[in-house]
Amino acid sequence: MDLAHARFGPMLKRFRGSRGLSQERLAEHAEVSPRHVSFLENGRAAPSREMVLVLASALDLPLRERNTLLVAAGFAPVYASSPIESAMLEPVRRALDHLLRAHEPFGALVVDRDWNVVRMNAGATRLLGWALEGMTPPPEALGNLLVAIFHPEALRPRIANFDEIASAMIERLEHELQLETDDTRRTRMTSLLGSLHDVPRVAHPSAGPALPFLPVRLRRGDRELRLFTTLTTLGTPLDVTAQELRIESYFPADAETERALRDLAGETFSA
Repeated sequence: MDLAHARFGPMLKRFRGSRGLSQERLAEHAEVSPRHVSFLENGRAAPSREMVLVLASALDLPLRERNTLLVAAGFAPVYASSPIESAMLEPVRRALDHLLRAHEPFGALVVDRDWNVVRMNAGATRLLGWALEGMTPPPEALGNLLVAIFHPEALRPRIANFDEIASAMIERLEHELQLETDDTRRTRMTSLLGSLHDVPRVAHPSAGPALPFLPVRLRRGDRELRLFTTLTTLGTPLDVTAQELRIESYFPADAETERALRDLAGETFSA
């Protein structure tokens, strides 16, 4: 068994386990025999390039992990990973800018897989300015959404339902790390999670029925803005960077909040 195949089997098994699939279920999705899946995992069979892509698709792996699985099997990556400011991703940037403008006067921002803020509309700038008024957050909190939310000198003291937000975001991050194969990034993000040791874990954030979105309550003094946030990704991208971009959009959850946000933008509100 060569080194590439020795890496591929355990990695396939790990990805399968993270998806909660048995060998039989993965074989069904990939339209191959369970025996073949077993042989691939224990190194008794070597996959073709096409088989790697079929298995990656059956596992619904992100593009970055599909490339990783290909390399583990001894093949070159298939999917490009272009810098966001590259000419290749100009259509993506134009689409993102259009979506951000269309969401005005409400806030929206684009983050990469490490939660770094890539783009932000004027509505998000105004909303953050309102929430952080009177505070001096550190520079790192202004460039990374995760740090902004959890840092005690940034948004954390202004989020009225912080326990609920923290629990949801940590759960999302831990889920992402289940598939992480980059040891450097895993160490970095695990360290970040470790620095959040004082964050309470909320198993059931609300006594009511689960909501299809995440509510956010920003409070400054005796005034509270009630919002909810949605997460959007680009559909069927063929570039790793493009697939990993996420658009966080903030919507007013009531008429009073909408009036306040439109006032910040200098607009007239009519219910």
